[in-house]
Amino acid sequence: MVKLIFRGGQIMASITAKLVKELRDKTSVGMMDAKKALVAAEGDMEKAVDYLREKGIAKAEKKSGNVAANGLAQVAVDGNSAAIAEINSETDFVATNDTFKTLVNNITDLIAAQKPATVDVALELKNADGESVQDMIIKQTQVTSENVSLRRFQVVEKTDSDVFGHYLHNGGQIAALVVLEGADEATAKNVAMHVAAVNPEFVSRNDIPKERLDHERDVLKKEALNEGKPENIVEKMVEGRLHKFLAEISLEDQAFVMDSDQTVGQYVASKGGKLKAFVRYEVGEGIEVEQKDLAAEINEQINGSK
Repeated sequence: MVKLIFRGGQIMASITAKLVKELRDKTSVGMMDAKKALVAAEGDMEKAVDYLREKGIAKAEKKSGNVAANGLAQVAVDGNSAAIAEINSETDFVATNDTFKTLVNNITDLIAAQKPATVDVALELKNADGESVQDMIIKQTQVTSENVSLRRFQVVEKTDSDVFGHYLHNGGQIAALVVLEGADEATAKNVAMHVAAVNPEFVSRNDIPKERLDHERDVLKKEALNEGKPENIVEKMVEGRLHKFLAEISLEDQAFVMDSDQTVGQYVASKGGKLKAFVRYEVGEGIEVEQKDLAAEINEQINGSK
């Protein structure tokens, strides 16, 4: 939270300790550098990260956010349709239980077969016994005494000439689903393994929004100039660094994990195929769970009982 205060007739941003900590966690810089960046950016987190990068203080490490929920992700294929889904539980103990695994498999199979548009619609899907997904989840909750939920899913379609490939890492903590035009299922599975391991953002550089590329190019240019590089070589440096940036977020441009001498795009092309789409789920990504201070909680209970 950023508070506004008046000083010398001007409105200034009051930077909280929480905001400083958040920026430090994102960039691994020192406390004073983080505070200085936030002051310069008037409390705007994204502008503060750019400030640090332009000054060469931080490289803005990519963070996936707080990951604290448990559960499993799964992939199911039904003809030319495939579904990837995430079902959550409160603890990893329940997530590794066989009944929970069966629940996850059954729900994902139903989604692939019936292709619902939303989670609410998916909860109404029924199996051959007339039991709805919602009923199945309630039954699981009653057995485990834990909250179980269908968090999200995506249905992916392909043509007869396309192939699906999927991969589950660590029993379903990460699930990846890939669609290739041409090639074969073995190639598609290898790409899915790469997606699970490297976590690209886009299929190719053509899918990256122009604003994102322009913003990155501008930041890289300021970074190079602030390093004292001559202007006549800055453009070449920026293009080189931009290529590296693309190799980090574009699946097609990434070095293939099974053969770093070629990109993923080159690998797929060598098998007679072309990248079309991918989906990657990591269980709990983006879910922020309150962190409790056990000592403080116990102390509060002791003092409260007096």
